[in-house]
Amino acid sequence: MIEIMYGHWFHCFDGAPERNLAEGETLFRRGDKVDWAFLVRKGRISLRRALQDGGLLTLHSTSVGDLVAEASVFADWYHCDAVADTATTVVWLPRTKLMTHLESAASSDHLSIKAFERTATELQTLRTRIEIMRLRKVADRVNAYLELFSPPEEGGWVRVADWIGVTPPALYRELARRRRKSRNAPS
Repeated sequence: MIEIMYGHWFHCFDGAPERNLAEGETLFRRGDKVDWAFLVRKGRISLRRALQDGGLLTLHSTSVGDLVAEASVFADWYHCDAVADTATTVVWLPRTKLMTHLESAASSDHLSIKAFERTATELQTLRTRIEIMRLRKVADRVNAYLELFSPPEEGGWVRVADWIGVTPPALYRELARRRRKSRNAPS
């Protein structure tokens, strides 16, 4: 959660309807339209993205008092699934109502809604990077990166190696292994 906005979440959600989720129940799925904002009152929600190889990348786990996928408030569609890790209670309200509340809070508290949006997006990117770096195999890190982002332009693989937390030689060995595998694959 973005600490400077912490007090504003609770006030905005006063009187909002509650939804109870059982462990393993999905709050929203990747590709769903972002119409609602959710605040965790009890339990924990994990933001997950299924990978093509069948693996699961956890991008973030929320705690009590956190907005679920706060950067999604500024998006049209969710980029991951939100799944309850335990029995969880969320309160919810229309995204437009939250945005109106944040804009009024920004003007009265000298906060910038654009700064909040930028910070939320940077936080989302950082969480993603951390989760990719937690994967053990270089191949898994590369797969996760490529599913979330496109391949870099020529000469950009060195930055990708840094971003996913591997040495350039380790990344280049993995890329060479993939090239050999694709050349040897039946047509």
